[in-house]
Amino acid sequence: MHGSIRLVTFGWLCVAALLLSACATSGGGDPLAQPSGAPASDTVTTSEPAGSEPADAAGGTVVVGSANFPEQLILANMYADVLEDAGVTVERRLNLGSREVIFPALESGEIDLLPEYLGALHAFLGEGEEEPITDTQELRSALEEELPEGIVLLESSAAQDQDALAVTKETAEKFDLQTVSDLAPVADMLTLGGPAETAERYVGVPGLKEVYGVEFGEFRALDAGGPLTTEALNSGQIDVGRVFSTQGVIAANDWVVLEEDKPLVPSENITPVIREEVLTDEIRAALNELSATLTTEELTALNRRVEVDKDDPDQVARDYLTEKGLIGG
Repeated sequence: MHGSIRLVTFGWLCVAALLLSACATSGGGDPLAQPSGAPASDTVTTSEPAGSEPADAAGGTVVVGSANFPEQLILANMYADVLEDAGVTVERRLNLGSREVIFPALESGEIDLLPEYLGALHAFLGEGEEEPITDTQELRSALEEELPEGIVLLESSAAQDQDALAVTKETAEKFDLQTVSDLAPVADMLTLGGPAETAERYVGVPGLKEVYGVEFGEFRALDAGGPLTTEALNSGQIDVGRVFSTQGVIAANDWVVLEEDKPLVPSENITPVIREEVLTDEIRAALNELSATLTTEELTALNRRVEVDKDDPDQVARDYLTEKGLIGG
């Protein structure tokens, strides 16, 4: 176990306190730091499928946790629903905040299962490695070496939620922008906006300069693809916005996401991370089957239903699983 891993034992009251503190701040390069904006939902619910015996998950109830933004609520509800359909008793503890809150809660056993992002989790657990790993299997291998004892990665989904650079259609047409490389000859005339950490993290300003030769004329610290970035991009206060690739706001505003044509942004495949002590064959099979179905395009559409259409994340999750035949109707 590496020294950088936070071995913090969290009581539930401590977690609750952290939710009200500055620990749950947003940061660039981390999908778990996306802005909130989902409809209000119960934080803690427990359910046991009627007519089913709970799976003997070395303890019975599996506690599913999530961060506090729409995509995480959709994914965590999916995890909970497929487990319930498999006969597992599930408790939901959702909307908990950033990784600084929820991963220590996973380590301490306050929660048992999380939707995670490979590259961001590797950066969180790593020892100062700067250059990201863009190959999914290589990244999984590296991450498995970093995970605390007793924490297990299940199968990764093809769906990814990565850092991305977005521009308006007008800006894309004016400067003929399709890829990130296209920014190099014009970036000195443009303003980049995003979370403050974008100025320092390798996947932000430093990596754009080193990998792409892109140097923006100005950087403005805003938020992680949230309302500040949206307003600034649409109003012309910034020319390029750092967003997350599966956000529903991208299509809603008809923005153009620039293609990452060089290796800079790490793989961010969505992956269930679970405590080994609750893992059974039934749980593994249910979650792996779900991961095998989910694509980036589908996840983006689900996010739009919550972020733009204001549908409830639990209903959006249930609709998807029913449509795919992963749970009973």
